[in-house]
Amino acid sequence: MSYLFTSESVSEGHPDKIADQISDALIDNFLAFDPESKVACETLVTTGQVILAGEVKSQTYLDVQQIARDVIRKIGYTKSEYMFEANSCGILSAIHEQSQDINQGVDRSSKEEQGAGDQGMMFGYATNETEDYMPLALNLSHKLLQELAVLRRENSEITYLRPDAKSQVTLEYDDNNKPVRIDAIVISTQHDDFDEESVMLAKIKKDLVEILIPRIIADNPNYAHLFNDQIQYHINPTGKFVIGGPHGDTGLTGRKIIVDTYGGKGAHGGGAFSGKDPSKVDRSAAYATRHIAKNLVAAGVAEEILVQVSYAIGVAKPMGVYINTYGTSKVGKTDGEIAKIVEELFDMRPYFIEQRLKLRNPIYSETAAYGHMGRKSETVTKTFKSPNGDEKVVTVELFTWEKLDFVDKVKSAFAL
Repeated sequence: MSYLFTSESVSEGHPDKIADQISDALIDNFLAFDPESKVACETLVTTGQVILAGEVKSQTYLDVQQIARDVIRKIGYTKSEYMFEANSCGILSAIHEQSQDINQGVDRSSKEEQGAGDQGMMFGYATNETEDYMPLALNLSHKLLQELAVLRRENSEITYLRPDAKSQVTLEYDDNNKPVRIDAIVISTQHDDFDEESVMLAKIKKDLVEILIPRIIADNPNYAHLFNDQIQYHINPTGKFVIGGPHGDTGLTGRKIIVDTYGGKGAHGGGAFSGKDPSKVDRSAAYATRHIAKNLVAAGVAEEILVQVSYAIGVAKPMGVYINTYGTSKVGKTDGEIAKIVEELFDMRPYFIEQRLKLRNPIYSETAAYGHMGRKSETVTKTFKSPNGDEKVVTVELFTWEKLDFVDKVKSAFAL
């Protein structure tokens, strides 16, 4: 029997995502000047106010206020009527030194024996229902808001958009677990004030259905057949959405972990990513398990795979690796047998994850909006400036965990 499945996304101007982006900008700046930095930065944003807190062990000093303002400005909070504006918001820093009790469990005389920064379990997931091996409902939810942000910055076809927005896509699946059509699309976007609410609602719905949706279809021709005349569109269903961003809702780092990962597909261990350096396995092992899952599916081991790894704080070797192929395995092995081969192929000790995926580089700002998974791996050059005028130019590889660089090894291990 067919069924419906829904995923959501939030824009870069959503309060929680502002917080994530500030926290990850701090991470990048620390790592740019001191790659061995240990950082856990939390951010809170509310009306006219940013509060930074967390623990840091680093050889560098940063102007954290300026970094936060730069992020807020880049997102688009540049007008006083938003009640949260890059140049005028107050910024309070309560960042202090990392606990030595925690650090002693991570640092070792031998880097190879670096312990996990915390206990916990992390999950990676991949499915062959999209080209980037991501769940389609989440994929489309992200794309809607990424294109909406492009329209906002173009400020030509649609001129009233503000930074805060959310999306949601509901797909219908057939008996073979294949998506066959889009059942519903929900978009709530912050906007400038209108004289009449009824005129405003009609215009926003018309613009998004007639301008935004055709752009999505044109940019994603493989999914064009899923769009139909029967889609239920809920555009700004509560009505007026002028008050938004941190003025409308307080934002905190780490509150959008399902948006950040797989939109409700697979599983989630509960740990957030943004604001954490890669010694925190909440982040690094989640990337590593995604890397494993994607390479396994791309190699043809199964159509859909969930990978779990778990750790004890201060211990390098994982407690265990778990695999679930949801009955889609193509290699004539049990999920337990697949897990044993995976353990031999991928060294999941924290230091080796950091080295394999190049995680001690300033690569995290780009992850903090529109998902950490399913993104394009590319090489970019970034420039960082310290308060004393030093400038650091670095060339880094983004989203290394999305590379299909283990496919041949996987095929060989499974005789594919």
